[in-house]
Amino acid sequence: MNIRAFKNSIYSEMAGITKALGNPHRLEILDLLAQGPAPVEYIAEQTDLSVGNASQHLQVLKNARLVSSERQWKYNYYRLADQNVFETWCALRRLGYSQNAELKQLMEDYRNERNGLRIISPSELLEKMKNEEVIILDVRPEQEYNIAHIENAISLPKKDLEKRLNELPQDIEIVVYCRGPLCLSADEAVSLLNKRGYKASRLERGFPDWAAQNLPVETV
Repeated sequence: MNIRAFKNSIYSEMAGITKALGNPHRLEILDLLAQGPAPVEYIAEQTDLSVGNASQHLQVLKNARLVSSERQWKYNYYRLADQNVFETWCALRRLGYSQNAELKQLMEDYRNERNGLRIISPSELLEKMKNEEVIILDVRPEQEYNIAHIENAISLPKKDLEKRLNELPQDIEIVVYCRGPLCLSADEAVSLLNKRGYKASRLERGFPDWAAQNLPVETV
């Protein structure tokens, strides 16, 4: 193979990957799979797609070697192919924020509408955990919490929060997290908690970002 053919082959493979990433549904699926393995039925439910459409998007991602699958009983479980895929998704997020002022403004406006929700960094949360100064709420669906979660976090899915508020003490700070910076369940939960008299803030990113930094996690 000559140099030109070699280069064309490499660029063609890269183009296949970027083409697979060029769809909002597939990016949302990657964001979801960053939480852990999931069957196509769960992926379809969480992304508001039909099972057939979700399967088609997953096949594109699999052909691009961005996800892999494994048969467990009667279900096919999909997962990110490796950590490089998650890091690429994070890099795309950062690129979107840095190159698209409208996207950044959209997120800022959303949070300002909720009275400027306080956001804390992973290092701040870690310090509060060491001093036992905080309650950590995981508002993702329980299935994702059961795969893995921040150490000592309490599972309280967003849909159940309002009816279970009386379980939370009001004399200690609450930090809420969900899937990541594009998951707005944490923002909505923090807004509700603050309105009800709690001192609440949201984690800067989400569980996958926390785990990627080798910070304390646990499984059920």
